[in-house]
Amino acid sequence: MARGYGSESRKSAYLKTDTRGRSYVDYRSVDELRRLMTPNGKIYSRKRLGTSASEQRMVAQAVKRARFMGLLPYTSATL
Repeated sequence: MARGYGSESRKSAYLKTDTRGRSYVDYRSVDELRRLMTPNGKIYSRKRLGTSASEQRMVAQAVKRARFMGLLPYTSATL
């Protein structure tokens, strides 16, 4: 029984799989991305989310894309 912060058996709901079998995080799924952020608009850490390093990079890139497209705010004024 492993005692750690992340759970290996937990399936990431925000990870999608394309037709080639590659995983990605969809920047258009705003509700799922808001669950990965603090109320102030910061992205939660890997320790809190239980993601690997590559998954965390995908999450950060998706949040940044959503912010740039205007789907997510940069600040907490409208959260």
